Amino acid sequence: MNTIQVHEEIKEANLSYMMLAQQMIRDDKPSAIFRLGVSEELADLIDGLSPAQLMKMAASNMLLCRFRFDERLLLNMITDYNKDRMMSHTHATILMSAQAPELLAA
Repeated sequence: MNTIQVHEEIKEANLSYMMLAQQMIRDDKPSAIFRLGVSEELADLIDGLSPAQLMKMAASNMLLCRFRFDERLLLNMITDYNKDRMMSHTHATILMSAQAPELLAA
């Protein structure tokens, strides 16, 4: 994959992510703040973006989203395929909810 293709893929991912984030915030703001790992201030900013602003942000050559699972424990809980898979996901959600959104988004 060459540089131009990578940039186009990033642009497409950014636009999809921003549109999804904006819709999630408009549908259920508290849930979106948790699921996206953003602060309320950032959620308000995303909610207020115009389509032109979304397109401009999407055109960045950097991904606007990132993996939030910096802790190995959380990553293992989510990816572990054992008989208690549902409990692993629940436990990971509880651990993530205890973290401040700013820490997750940093």
